[in-house]
Amino acid sequence: MKVWALILKTIETQGTCALVSVVSTQGSAPRDAGAHMVVTPQGYHGSIGGGTLEWHAIAVAQAMLARGASAKITSHALGPDLGQCCGGQVRLLTEVFERECLAELQTLAEAEEAGRFLVESIVKEKKVERHILPSPREGGRGKSFVESFGEERRRVYLFGAGHVGRALVMALAPLPFDVNWVDPRPGAFPNAVPQNVTLAASAELSEAPAPSLVFIMSHSHALDLAIADAALRSTNVAHVGLIGSATKRARFQKRLRDAGISAERVAALICPIGIPGIRSKEPSAIAVATAAQIVMLDEALRTVALSPRKMRAAW
Repeated sequence: MKVWALILKTIETQGTCALVSVVSTQGSAPRDAGAHMVVTPQGYHGSIGGGTLEWHAIAVAQAMLARGASAKITSHALGPDLGQCCGGQVRLLTEVFERECLAELQTLAEAEEAGRFLVESIVKEKKVERHILPSPREGGRGKSFVESFGEERRRVYLFGAGHVGRALVMALAPLPFDVNWVDPRPGAFPNAVPQNVTLAASAELSEAPAPSLVFIMSHSHALDLAIADAALRSTNVAHVGLIGSATKRARFQKRLRDAGISAERVAALICPIGIPGIRSKEPSAIAVATAAQIVMLDEALRTVALSPRKMRAAW
């Protein structure tokens, strides 16, 4: 969810809205710091975790909307205060924006459009002062804290517009992935696709943004093999998934090794695709299992990227 773009649009159309942000957590909590929810007089977008905490936060935010621009930080012990079993503690920042905030909101929306960014924030006299940070660093100074906005989106190359491909595109639609959907057959694609999807007849994987993911489910085993070969040779592709059976995997691995691809790279080929435990061969079930696997691969890549050593180098 693009938080600032949504707030800007809501202010322009409705004149006011509130932003509820998870500033910090201790112990078990339904969402981590950095979760955001935009509240309007009519409803809300996004989530800070659901349950009683979210219901209470929405009520507080909507009450604040009637009082004009303001901001406050509140602490919530989930067990004693709200009867939730999580048992942790959550600090929330609730702030209301009105039309006089449009210039600031425009700046933040433009930064958000460019990708993920960090801001140092501090609550002063019922108003939040924000400063966009030029580079990542840990925590804030004194009473300030650091907030994260924007999305880091992973590129997924999906080859094949058959039943599973179509179902997988829909499963990935609400997730932080930009999908390059590739199929050379005329008329293969549906008339309408989600906003995060780009259609193409071919793709040059050597030019993929690193680290990308490739999932292959074309109409032809020969084409599958050619795509797998190109994907495994590209240093910009982190993981390659191939629809098929263990038998198909064995045959492809032998041919890929014979073609000169390293044994380590070939051994990492994911086939069959999808998380284990789901046996259904229904296209929608395969798509759900594969979408879950893509999320897991993405999270693993992010964990490596944000390792302490790499974070220290970035500060």
